[in-house]
Amino acid sequence: MRVHICAVGRLRAGPELALIEDYLSRFDRTGRALGLGPVELREVEDRKGGGMAAEAALLDKAIPDRAVVIALDERGRVMSSPDFADVLARHRDDGAQDLALLIGGADGLAPALRDRADLKLSFGKMVWPHMLARVMLSEQLYRAATILAGSPYHRV
Repeated sequence: MRVHICAVGRLRAGPELALIEDYLSRFDRTGRALGLGPVELREVEDRKGGGMAAEAALLDKAIPDRAVVIALDERGRVMSSPDFADVLARHRDDGAQDLALLIGGADGLAPALRDRADLKLSFGKMVWPHMLARVMLSEQLYRAATILAGSPYHRV
C-alpha cells in the first residue's frame, strides 16, 4: 500500500526536513517487507492567498484516486501508536492501494475536505504547527511499521 503525505506548504532545508527524511526512509525500509510504502510527500502551496478553500482544492488534486483518506485534525480521534498501526494494517489487508494522510495549513483543513476523510486523526487536544505535525506523522508511520514488524523500537 503506497502512502502519500499530502500537506500544505513547502519544507525548506532545516531540522524538520532532516527528521522527516530520516523517519520516512526508515519507514520505507521497514515497511517494504510488510506491504507498506513507498511513502511520498506531496506538498501543495496556495500562492494566490485563497485560504482554506484554495488549499483544499490543491490537496484534493494531490490525493490519488480511490485512496483511503486520513485527515489530521485537532477534532479527530486520538489513538495509541499500536491502534494507528492496526489502522494501517487493516487498510493494507483490505486491499487499499493508496493511503493519503492530509495535513492542512495554518488554518487547518476546509470542513468539506475534512468531512470527506475516512478517518480524522488527532495528535491530541493541542494544536501543532503543520511542519511539526509532518515530523510527528513521519515518526508515527515508522513506529507503526516497527510495531507491525515486531521490532523493539516501540515500548509500552
